[in-house]
This record gives sequence, C-alpha cells and structure tokens, in this order.
Amino acid sequence: MKSMFPRSFVLPIALFSATLFAEPPTPIKPNTSQRDQYVSSLLKKMTLDEKIGQLRLISVGPDTPKSAVKEMIEKGQVGAIFNTVTRPDIRIMQDQVMQLSRLKIPLFFAYDVVHGQRTIFPIPLGLAASWDTQAVSTVGRISALEAAQDGLNMTWAPMVDVSHEPRWGRSSEGFGEDTYLTSIMGKTMVEAMQGKSPADRDSVMTSVKHFALYGAVEGGREYNSVDMSPQQMFQHYLPPYKAALQAGSGGVMVSLNSINGVPATANHWLLTDLLRDQWHFKGITISDHGAIKELINHGVAKDPADAVRIAIKAGIDMSMSDQYYSQYLPGLVKSGAVTQAEIDNAARHVLNVKYDMGLFRDPYSHIGAAGSDPQDTNAEDRLHRAQARDVAVQSIVLLKNWHHILPLKKQGTIALIGPLADSQRDIMGSWSAAGVAKQSITLLQGMREAVAGKATLLYAKGANITDNKKVQDFLNLYDAAIQVDTHSPQQLRDEAIATAKKADVVVMAVGESQGMAHEASSRSDIRIPQAQRELIDAIKSTGKPIVLVLMNGRALDITQQDQQAEAVLETWFSGTEGGHAISDILFGDKNPSGKLPVTFPRSVGQLPLYYNHLPTGRPYDYTHPNKYTSHYFDIDNSPLYPFGYGLSYTEFTFSPITFSSNTMMANGKIVASVTVTNSGKVAGATIVQLYLRDPVASISRPVKELKGFQKVTLQPGESKTVSFTLDKDDLSFWNQEMKYVAEPGEFIVMIGTDSVHTEDKAFTYQK
Repeated sequence: MKSMFPRSFVLPIALFSATLFAEPPTPIKPNTSQRDQYVSSLLKKMTLDEKIGQLRLISVGPDTPKSAVKEMIEKGQVGAIFNTVTRPDIRIMQDQVMQLSRLKIPLFFAYDVVHGQRTIFPIPLGLAASWDTQAVSTVGRISALEAAQDGLNMTWAPMVDVSHEPRWGRSSEGFGEDTYLTSIMGKTMVEAMQGKSPADRDSVMTSVKHFALYGAVEGGREYNSVDMSPQQMFQHYLPPYKAALQAGSGGVMVSLNSINGVPATANHWLLTDLLRDQWHFKGITISDHGAIKELINHGVAKDPADAVRIAIKAGIDMSMSDQYYSQYLPGLVKSGAVTQAEIDNAARHVLNVKYDMGLFRDPYSHIGAAGSDPQDTNAEDRLHRAQARDVAVQSIVLLKNWHHILPLKKQGTIALIGPLADSQRDIMGSWSAAGVAKQSITLLQGMREAVAGKATLLYAKGANITDNKKVQDFLNLYDAAIQVDTHSPQQLRDEAIATAKKADVVVMAVGESQGMAHEASSRSDIRIPQAQRELIDAIKSTGKPIVLVLMNGRALDITQQDQQAEAVLETWFSGTEGGHAISDILFGDKNPSGKLPVTFPRSVGQLPLYYNHLPTGRPYDYTHPNKYTSHYFDIDNSPLYPFGYGLSYTEFTFSPITFSSNTMMANGKIVASVTVTNSGKVAGATIVQLYLRDPVASISRPVKELKGFQKVTLQPGESKTVSFTLDKDDLSFWNQEMKYVAEPGEFIVMIGTDSVHTEDKAFTYQK
C-alpha cells in the first residue's frame, strides 16, 4: 500500500509553533461515500473470524505477551492495541500486520492521553478552573501532537462526566459539576485533538467517555449504580456527551455503571436508540476494561456467551481487554443468537474509523520509518514547557488572601513545608500518560529558582502524605506511588516547627497524592489526611502566617484549615511545569484568574452539594432562621467556596445589567451587557459569568444555571463592556412530558464573578 506521505515524516516541533496552538482548525468533513464503498468492498473479502478480530482491543502484557499478540495478528484476531506508547514497539506490530496477515488491515493504537502525553498539563479539573477555551485548546493540540509523534491514533479522552460527588476519585479527570462548562470544555478538547482530521499526522481521534452518567454513581463510589429521572438525565448529564459528539468525536467509551438497573454495556436504549438513532453517531463504541464479562456480576447475563450476546446486540462494537468476543461470537452466529448483520455492522464501524484515521491510505502515517524515531523518547526538547507553565498559571485559583498577604515579596526568610512540596510524581496528577516524573518541576524547585539571590528559602517535609498504613498500602499496591518517611510523625513535625520558627512566612504544600484522586480512589472522608492536618496544627502554633498551597484532584473539606491559613491557593495537580506556575502566582509574577469548576463544601455531610440545585418548598433564609425549613441544624447550608469563585490580586467592579430589549420573542434574541472595570492597582483577568433562572415553570427549575462566560483582561482603571446573546435555546428545558420547551414568562439574568456575587435583572419571554 503506497503512502501519500514519506515514511520519515517527523518534523521539528518548532515548525508547528506559529499556528498549531491557536484556535482549533475547522474539521474537514470526510468523504463518506468513498469510505463506505471501500469498507463495503473490504467486508466482502473478510471471513467471520476476521470480522470478529476487528472487534478486539487488547493490551500487550502478562496476559497477552508479544508472542501471543504476534500469533493473533497473523490470524487477523486483533483490531487495535492500547497502552503501547513508543514508535519502535508500535511499528513492530504494524509490520506484523503488513507482513503476516491475510488482508493487511492496519491496527490502530490508543492510550489515555487525558491532559498531555509527554508534557503533562494540569488535570482536567484544573483545566476547567481556567475557564479559558484557548488554554484548553492549546492543551488539546499539544497533547495530540505528542501522541501522534509517539505513533498513537486514538485517545481515551475527553472525560465529560458531570459529577456532583467529590467523593468520586475520577472527579480529577472531568471538568467539574456544571453541564454548560463541561460541554464547552469537552467540545474544545475534541476539536483541538482531532484538528482538521484525525488522519493528520499531528492529530488523534478522540473517544469521549464514559457514556453515560458515570459521574453520578451513588455515594461517589467507583463502579456503583446510577438511578436518575429522564429530566435530570437529559437536562444536566447527557448534554456534554452530545456536545463532544457534535464536535466530531470518532469514538465513545461506554461506562461501567448501570443506569436505572441496566448496565451501560448492555443498554440498547443508550447505545442504539439514543446514540445511533436519535443522535446519529457513526463512529465506534468501545467497552471499558473487562466490562462485557462484568455483565455476569451485574446480574443481567447468566454466562460469558450470554454476556457477549447482550453486549453486541446492545451496540458494543469493540471489546476492551477480554477474549469473550473471539471465544463466543462464532458460536453465537452459528446458533443464530447473533446475526451476521450484527457482526458486519460492528466491524463496519471499526473499519470506518480506521479509514477516517487515514490508516488504509498509510498504515504508518503516525509511526514513520525506523530511521525517523527520536534518539531519546524522553528527550527534553520534545516537551512544551512554556505552554505548560502558562496553562498551569491560568488554572490556579486564589481562594483566600487575608490582609493581602499574597503576593509574597522575594525577600527575608520563607519556609516551604509539606509532603507535596517536593514530589515530582504527585504534581503531575493521575492519568499522566507517558510523562516522566523526573522532568516535573516541584514547588520546591520553582520557589528556589524564583528567590535565588533575593531571599532565603528553608524546606522541611513535615509529614507523610498519610500515616494510615491501610491507605499507604492501597496507594502502593501496584508501584511505589508514595514514599513513606521512616522518621516518626513527631520527629517530622518537630523538624517542620523548627524550620517555621526561622521564617517570616510559611508556605505549606498539602493535599492528596495523585493516587488518591484516580480511578478506584473513592473517599468517604474528603478532608486533608490526618497526618497533614496535624502538621498544619503544629505550624499554626508557631504564630507564623501560613499560605496554604493545595494539591488535589477533587473539592476538599478544608473548613478548619481555611480558618488557620492567611491565604489559600488551589493548584490542583498542575503538571510538568507546576512548580514554576505556582511560584509565579505566589510571588506576583502572574496574577491569578482561575475560578472553581466545583463547589467546596463545609463538610462531607452536605454532599451532594452543587450550585444549580432545585428550590424547595421551605427554603432556608439565614437572615430569618426558621426551624421548619430545609437546612442542617449543625452546619451552615452554604458552601465554604461556591462554584465559579476565585480571587485576584486586583479588584473588579460591575455595572448594572443592560438589555437590548426587555422582551424576547419566540424566535428572537436579547443581548445582556455589563461594564467591567479593573478598580485595583495591577493588571488582571477575570471570568465574567452569566447565569439564568426561570422562577416559574411547569416543573421546578434550578435556582440558577450557567449559560455563558467570557475571560476579560484589564489594566488598572480600564473598563470593558461584556455582552452575552441569549436565545430560545438558553431558556429551554425538558418538561414533564419529555418535550424540550421554552415557556413564556419572566427570566432572571445574573452576571458576576461567581455564582453568588452577581448583578441581577429580569426580562420577559413571549411566544
């Protein structure tokens, strides 16, 4: 098969720099008629076993060693490979296809490139905190480039599961609690990663996940069940998936949870009626790891053959990491339990995406010739440090700044204390792809560079991440994810106290290890681990001012620590350049502009806690307390920090809202505007947020919903008018009859710097 491109295609990264990281390119619509003709012709040549082979997605490892993979490739029993991430290893398997298999149908190669491949950017929750689509687009383009340069064709991303549950470990992998923000971020990531075409050598195909409702698992417990009304489903949880698919995502990874009693992997309504028939999705559906065999545990399949029958009929095209399809589909077809047409349909979807990836044109389009491989896969010049630092800066949220203790001056003596201050692995966060920990900049390194020759920086670890042996063993189950200091907790604290006493101010790097905010890392207690809480108590006793630098992958209960610290900086897991970015904010070289994409509770007992909740018949009014209203008697109803919240080193003021008209007609629009002024003394950026409320409707509607946001950068004293256009779709919702309607009446627009502090004004919608 002749390639349209030379095999030694690798270009210097610098050649891409001028245009690659701007707004994502407009996708080119594929010629589906040519593709369909090609795939139909190929299907006619394929045996049943070869078609079933295309439905298998495997990983090279102990269960499937390279020798076994080679044999399966030769027999046409493999469609794709995941978790192989270097070009030499990928090339070997593609060579085997081209040299040994009968029809030479190329493999595609996939990996979890979630927030970077070699260069690691902030975790997706941190990306959402930037509220900046340009920053997210930069992450998507660089991630795709680095993945494609490693020979990959597909990523298991973005994750667009809306979640109100910080107990859920995979909160770190998503874009937060809000439907609109998640939809925008997911759409942006798909467009950026796929570029004009996933066949382009600097692009990869996305596989949006986890379809569907995975973020709503009961109790925030991983792999648990979901029970949800249709209105909640369509109004709040399904839109981000649809937005990602409308942006062109070629793949969908199916979730592991059940939905109203039916596992997603067995859910014909979800995968066929909704996804294919209503949303017109044409790409591939992929089961999550081992999900088909788990249908037996769910109690909907009696044995492996039954599980396979249910999955293929529900609409699962590719089976990830099990042999069930290859073992049982031939017999099911022979018995008539599964039709040849159902196999053809699934195989067609797989072959279609391979065509869209450009693999039939050139199986080596992302691999290149052997001589083109980088001499050092982990070479420093393969990283995009400047962009990683810039995006990390934008993701950081300033939660508290009492008496303007921040930014710190680069003078005197500063103590840096905490178990996360010098952890190269943890600052990268979970799902850090092929990132190399030793290339990460820790906070200790970043601060040392920032104050070199100007101030004295002292350091003490102060505590382990946790002293709970059970948790330590859990985190180190598969590798040494955390290092446990053998000194006693008291010895570590004593050293930290002595260090703090020598300093003018103490910066404390505390929070979670990356393994605490990961798949299968649900927590019942979302406070900072006890060992670190005791460390903070000890440092507080010295009387020194404390700047708390949080590193974590979920909203935390920091109620006590918030009272102890003079300043609180939420940095998430900020990636390869995290230490530099955090230092830029701490010392005022950059001004924070991040906003929370999740609500921070006062206690785990408030969960689920989210800003766009429904009103109740007996709302609590803190100005006029009443026993028989909806509240907790032992804690405030309000969050510690609300959705959309974040401070700056400057101040912003908003004018009252103005409308282009006080009435919106059925097919019309109105423009809502405010004038934003930087009333402080330094330049800064803020996120102007628009929320909408429908106070009287046929069903109870949320107290507010995000409908727009814009990032505005202003010099001191500068003003800018920010405008938002609203139309009928912004007012619409799924009613009791499951019709998408906009009902006439009054609507309240709220514009401000977060979900609480807003200017409000009402308009009328008329049909």
